[in-house]
Amino acid sequence: MSNNENIQDKLLNVALQSAKKAGVEVMKYYRQGNYTAELKDDESPVTSADIASNDVLMDQLRTLTPDIPIISEEVGTLALSERKNWSRYWLLDPIDGTGEFIIGSGDFAVNIALVENGHPTIGVIHAPDHCLTYYGQKGLGSFKDNSQASHAIQVANFDENRKIKVAISRRQQLELMGQYLNEQYNYDYIALGSCSLKNCLIAEGGADCYLRVGVTGEWDTGASQCILEQAGGNILDSEFQPLSYNQRESLLNPDFVSLGSRDFAWQSIIKAHRQHY
Repeated sequence: MSNNENIQDKLLNVALQSAKKAGVEVMKYYRQGNYTAELKDDESPVTSADIASNDVLMDQLRTLTPDIPIISEEVGTLALSERKNWSRYWLLDPIDGTGEFIIGSGDFAVNIALVENGHPTIGVIHAPDHCLTYYGQKGLGSFKDNSQASHAIQVANFDENRKIKVAISRRQQLELMGQYLNEQYNYDYIALGSCSLKNCLIAEGGADCYLRVGVTGEWDTGASQCILEQAGGNILDSEFQPLSYNQRESLLNPDFVSLGSRDFAWQSIIKAHRQHY
């Protein structure tokens, strides 16, 4: 094993350990229901459980990897001029799916990505209420751990004779999806909570694609992008270009599409649309 591979394995273990420790903290709030909630400036919800999870993650990562900077959804972000030359950094979403946490669906997760030279190379997504962890590492593959066993996952092979499985939010309007899906194909819609868990569903072959039209941050996609790519899939922006990280002043993503098998010409199914950001 090369020195770089050894370092990556250690960092993956750090991410796994940190995500699971934050998950324990999140579940204290979830089970007891004794949390506060409010709306942020962008009108997305944040709870005291999000902040507690963020505190655990920041403490863990600063202690175990003091030389690696951190970007988190729940911490003010530095100007691009101060972070653009980072060769690597941790990218955190302390709770992805806060809305699902609030309604009690269980479909929420702690997300940790390691981004190197503008691309996620480690991704960990821990869904504590489901006792489920997905993780991936560049060159290693992607895995699903249900606390009993861990096994490798792969996207589904595409068969044009079956319906295309589209992951959607429980609150997503199907009429909106109709603007971007070629009506010549047949679709099954699979409702699931957080953005990252929908991407993991594609990574393990349970769905073929997911379209996200609306506001997300780079912390929403970093971890699951690594997992999906290492399982054989892709996340592309609304013009079928790779998502970028730490390249702009804003950390908001454009609209994007998460895709399974790379053997299929997805452009024939999903209509690209021009978006400026």
